[in-house]
Amino acid sequence: MPHQFDVLIVGSGLAGLSAALLLGATQRVAVITKRAVHEGSSGWAQGGIAAVWNKDDSFQAHVDDTLVAGAGLCDLAATRFVVEQAPQAIAWLQQMGVPFSEEDGHLHLTREGGHSARRIVHVTDATGAAVQRTLIERVRQTPSITLFENHTLVDLITSDKLAAHSAPGSATVGANRCLGLYALDEATDEVLTFQAPNTILATGGAGKVYLYTTNPDTATGDGIAAAWRAGCRVENMEFIQFHPTCLYHPHAKSFLISEAVRGEGGRLLLPDGTRFMPQHDARAELAPRDVVARAIDFEMKKGGLDCVYLDISHQPLAFLQEHFPNIYARCLELGIDISKQPIPVVPAAHYTCGGVLVDLAGRTDVAGLYAIGETACSGLHGANRLASNSLVECMVFARAASQAITESARPPAVPLPNWDDSRVTDSDECVVISHNWDELRRFMWDYVGIVRTNKRLERAAHRIALLQGEIQEFYAHFHVTRDLLELRNLVQVADLIVRSAQARHESRGLHFSRDYPQLEDSVHPTILTP
Repeated sequence: MPHQFDVLIVGSGLAGLSAALLLGATQRVAVITKRAVHEGSSGWAQGGIAAVWNKDDSFQAHVDDTLVAGAGLCDLAATRFVVEQAPQAIAWLQQMGVPFSEEDGHLHLTREGGHSARRIVHVTDATGAAVQRTLIERVRQTPSITLFENHTLVDLITSDKLAAHSAPGSATVGANRCLGLYALDEATDEVLTFQAPNTILATGGAGKVYLYTTNPDTATGDGIAAAWRAGCRVENMEFIQFHPTCLYHPHAKSFLISEAVRGEGGRLLLPDGTRFMPQHDARAELAPRDVVARAIDFEMKKGGLDCVYLDISHQPLAFLQEHFPNIYARCLELGIDISKQPIPVVPAAHYTCGGVLVDLAGRTDVAGLYAIGETACSGLHGANRLASNSLVECMVFARAASQAITESARPPAVPLPNWDDSRVTDSDECVVISHNWDELRRFMWDYVGIVRTNKRLERAAHRIALLQGEIQEFYAHFHVTRDLLELRNLVQVADLIVRSAQARHESRGLHFSRDYPQLEDSVHPTILTP
């Protein structure tokens, strides 16, 4: 018998937990997450949440900053929708009990690259962790929400897939609809069936498709790949944001140096102490992330450097300990006193701006299937995400999707088949998975990174095709494991990134091609259809 709920939510980041709490008052909700509930990307967010909170700021200014960063590809309606709903989202988090940093009895607002005003609400330099702790506690206290930790999404169950496997002449369900999903329970090594009239994909992005990333190990593009296999279009997958400043240290895996360090006066330096950003952009260190990342990449390649340096040592020690306590402590653990010396940094894959194409309620092309957060492409980010717009997007679209689900008619239930693994065996060649995983991440970094060329994209496409064949054969003949499922999803997402990059014959935002260095006159999103 399948596990039956009103709503299935895949992912336990800010988008997924917000939706669960908003729906929990009236719906029976399952939150399915492939590791522990706290292990998603949201908990790693340092900087904060962008919202117009100060009387000297305005919605129009926030919209304008977002549009500038998005390089002409932001959807204006989506941008206005998120910006205007942002203060309500912050107020909701306050009601939930999130302990935002304050100054003189008011929310302390910081500023980040690309913003024309101080509008970043934060909890020191660990906003995501504080928000997640608060919401996880609320979720655990809500009887109508059931957590399924260590359950990995295998695939979505849709009416089209059922019809394809039915006997000729069998009755069909009608328009393609998501009916539920299969998930691997790692405790029992069994694939379970979950059934619900509505499913929300909130699985985050796909940073692990690259060798160097600020993302946790969970960011393997699971929701994007599953939605594509279910028949959903994807949009703007060529726009992968590389965060300019990831800590460069052999023992500092994926540790991010917040954008706010540059917002508070941090300067980027070459090893000899020369400041270089003013030569690349008039906004210097406060330029948008894509500009700063390309500038660092250029300087590293030109000088044969392993890294560059971010210097905030001119700020008083007390200021650094108050505003960046986690960065200060982590660097000190590694022998770097940021009050006295610069921080070694390199760019790293950070955020997937594209994703599953959705409307302003988070609806996908498949009925009953929603995508929110980094999994989705709402139109907010365009060709480059403005700093700290991601967490607020999670909450705004969680509320919109929850409202749409609450107001939607409930379709009749359809019997779902159990997962069939009667014709597969256990693999004795898991080394194939680890080798393919390593190969994929390395060639994506080399060929589909910050700067691209036609030749590099062709090489990547050729290797992806070979890997897809090997992985599909593995998937068809052996019991599924989390490593296999993640690799399958990463290769699918890599294919979508490369195909999208090949379709864009210009350099815009996060996509920079040496073969097409100019902007095209016409502005259009890249939409791929299964």
